[in-house]
Amino acid sequence: MSSRIFQSVITQMKEATDRCIGVIDDQGFVVACSELSMIGSRLEDFRPAGHDAMDQVFFSDVRTYKLIGINGSKFDYAVFVEGTDDMARSSCVLAAVAFNEAKTNYEEKHNKAAFVKNIISDNILPGDVYVRAKELHFVTDVPRAVLLVRQFDHPEIVSVEVIQNLFPDKQHDFVLSVSETDIVVIKELTNPDDTAEVMSIAEMIEKTLREQLQVKCVVGISTTARHLRELADRYKEAQVAIDVGRVFNTEKSIINYENLGLGRIIYQLPTTLCEMFLQEVFKKNPIESLDEDTLETINKFFENNLNVSETSRKLYVHRNTLVYRLEKIKKLTGLDLREFDHAIVFKVAMMVKKYLDSLNQPRALR
Repeated sequence: MSSRIFQSVITQMKEATDRCIGVIDDQGFVVACSELSMIGSRLEDFRPAGHDAMDQVFFSDVRTYKLIGINGSKFDYAVFVEGTDDMARSSCVLAAVAFNEAKTNYEEKHNKAAFVKNIISDNILPGDVYVRAKELHFVTDVPRAVLLVRQFDHPEIVSVEVIQNLFPDKQHDFVLSVSETDIVVIKELTNPDDTAEVMSIAEMIEKTLREQLQVKCVVGISTTARHLRELADRYKEAQVAIDVGRVFNTEKSIINYENLGLGRIIYQLPTTLCEMFLQEVFKKNPIESLDEDTLETINKFFENNLNVSETSRKLYVHRNTLVYRLEKIKKLTGLDLREFDHAIVFKVAMMVKKYLDSLNQPRALR
């Protein structure tokens, strides 16, 4: 951060106190001060080590100090005020608040990653997007892929740094931690229609986390954002891709929003409507009356495009045995799966049941 921002705050504060006020870096060198002659010098009385409470005021023989920009056991800067009395303490606390706010505002204004994070989080007005983009010299109309990486195990492992190393161009590509489990990757694309490029990026991320950290994750891919203002909607698509995929494509670790099909529609239906649909479809007997063997037969029949001969071959049963099973299903449900319309209704019903079952599971198991 530029020292001139601190110096600007100090200039305003000089009118409120005659005490010497300044800011030093983590090595004790003065970067801004009301006494300009002190800038560049080192304060030998500054001793931050040994203070258990990093966010508390502490004293030397001649000055009062308070750390700012604290990150764990590290800090970026410290505020100092001449004197150790109550007035010095109060002035130091107030100055720290002012400097922290100035530091935050500066970083938000000049940090592209923070800007992008505000966009996807809907923390910035649409009109302000253009203003900020211009300030940051941010190209607004290049195609970008939005990928959401969700970690499902080993929450103590921080994956964001590993993923950041995969994307060294921090002026064009962004890796943002948005929660304990979720990391967003926004990658600038050379060709907006090259789905293979985006898929290879997702595969690289998943493979890296699995092999380097032994972390299981799922990657959601949105449609391409062709303008900066579309990033928030594309981020939501990546979230939907993961949520829907964890219901209907549990075996997949990479899920593309464009390939969700019927699952995306079912996911948006009210649960009451889903329950009513199942009751209407299975008037004779509930879907729970079908045992595992019967459900396996149905799934294989669908996988083989309602082809009786091919399904019987895959199930290692005689064709007549499969026909008998299909007749049994027809008696139980009233649906003849050999008829296309009945098969469609049954397929949708199975997906609806799967969706409702998923709502009763803990999120980690979905």
